[in-house]
Amino acid sequence: MHELSLSQSIGRIASRAAAGRTVVTVEVDVGELRQVVPETLERCWALVTEGTPLDGSRLAIRSLAALVECRECGARTGLAQAPLIRCGACGSPAVDILSGEEFLVRSLEVEDSDGAFPPPP
Repeated sequence: MHELSLSQSIGRIASRAAAGRTVVTVEVDVGELRQVVPETLERCWALVTEGTPLDGSRLAIRSLAALVECRECGARTGLAQAPLIRCGACGSPAVDILSGEEFLVRSLEVEDSDGAFPPPP
């Protein structure tokens, strides 16, 4: 279950970035090819943040579809049959992956020291 170690890493990143402020939400982008189960990642998040300054924060996961470009027909498509990496148009395995491998802490929503949310920039 690599979701546990991923949650721990996200927690370290969020703690550093929050700089002592209360974290409300951590937004994470996860590509389809990362083989991360969102529900498991959320459960692991609750486990690793319990009793820490991140306790009570929410993990918001945005799933990103895999997109490939075929070297045979030139089409840009999703996968023909996930998890097989093939062109969605012609079925060729000769593709370049354009997206779907992402794993990124996108943003944090934090409270100001007075408990109010800071105004948007």
